[in-house]
Amino acid sequence: MSVLVDGLRKRFRDKVALDGFDLRVRPGTVCGLLGPNGAGKTTAVRVLSTLVRADAGRAEVAGFDVGRQPAQVRRRIGLVGQHAAVDEVLSGRQNLELFGRLYHLTGSRARARASELLDRFGLADTGNRAVRHYSGGMRRRLDLAAGMILAPPVLFLDEPTTGLDPRARNEVWDAVRSLVADGTTVLLTTQYLDEADQLADQIAVIDAGRAIAGGSPAELKSRIGGDRLEVVVHDAADLPVAAELLRTIAGAEPERDVDRRRVGAPVRDRVAALTEVVRALDAGGVPVEDIALRRPTLDEVFLTLTDGKVSA
Repeated sequence: MSVLVDGLRKRFRDKVALDGFDLRVRPGTVCGLLGPNGAGKTTAVRVLSTLVRADAGRAEVAGFDVGRQPAQVRRRIGLVGQHAAVDEVLSGRQNLELFGRLYHLTGSRARARASELLDRFGLADTGNRAVRHYSGGMRRRLDLAAGMILAPPVLFLDEPTTGLDPRARNEVWDAVRSLVADGTTVLLTTQYLDEADQLADQIAVIDAGRAIAGGSPAELKSRIGGDRLEVVVHDAADLPVAAELLRTIAGAEPERDVDRRRVGAPVRDRVAALTEVVRALDAGGVPVEDIALRRPTLDEVFLTLTDGKVSA
């Protein structure tokens, strides 16, 4: 395992931040760490990146014990926090060269590594431009590049796209996918559940300092139900007819939303159910505005598992 955590505990005065936290992250994958405010996400990342010492439990990163071998762990990790760590006065290239020198690379090796990373993260054409002229997405990509100076096998990303617009977020996502394709293991905390859905191979949901659920996005979604078939009728007067047709085909009592003229029910064979409902509605002369198959979203999973608490 690239990251292995057993029974991690951490208390700050009267506040318990981690209360027996467990985690397993396979090499070359993205693990999304989700949880409400104060759940312990950032504390977990800080412990694993050796910034904070745990009170109890065991944690290994890249095969080294976080508590007993912190220096070896630091040589094998990268950390990108919530706020950009680059200097806006310097150019992108100068920033990377500076980070290289801080990592004790020689001047020539730091320059060569800066060129490699600028090219890899799509910043080669703007490498000599001052960072203050970079867009938000470019700055975050430069942040990622700085975290990869030593090509660490494990990268911690703490809310890497907070405050970015959709285009900039997509740029960062592409950069993360590229890193993982080359074998980097990523532990990601994010306040955007669609981000975890897009990037994560596995998700750990943490609440009150404990991992309360885990699995792939698809596995977590299946916990609160499978596919649903929803029909929106053109005329509210047709809602009872549509509901009866859906009940017969789905074999379950449909939920009704009169205000939105919508009925919905869980279905097992999604394609067969959709085909049958379309034919039945057409045969019954029921005009519809919309008909669709829908799976639970990660937002619904999160709210269900954490009793509606707000994520961050």
